[in-house]
Amino acid sequence: MINKESRSAIRTKKHLKIRNRFNGTAERPRLAVFRSNNHMYAQIIDDTVGNTLVSASTVQKDVKAQLEKTNDVAAAAYLGQVIAKRALDAGIKEVVFDRGGFIYQGKVKALADAAREAGLEF
Repeated sequence: MINKESRSAIRTKKHLKIRNRFNGTAERPRLAVFRSNNHMYAQIIDDTVGNTLVSASTVQKDVKAQLEKTNDVAAAAYLGQVIAKRALDAGIKEVVFDRGGFIYQGKVKALADAAREAGLEF
């Protein structure tokens, strides 16, 4: 019998490996992405002091009101625009992208591309 590790456990291991490679600083904070089955979340974090500088998610009323569904590629792209706009308003231009152990395709890629188009550099 083959014992197979769960997908969430594999994602957690990947995320820890990614987090060992880089950290967010005050000059270049980390854009962390998390997606669940129903929603997406994005935060810009300064790891030196452990503060979340900017956040956005599809749970928030102002974001959710603009979306038909909260768990598709279009919602991820809109969330990327929102997080980039909020970051630029806070004076953040450059970030380090943390895909959170998720594969860089689909929703995660759509969020990253939309954030780049809206003005964030990574």
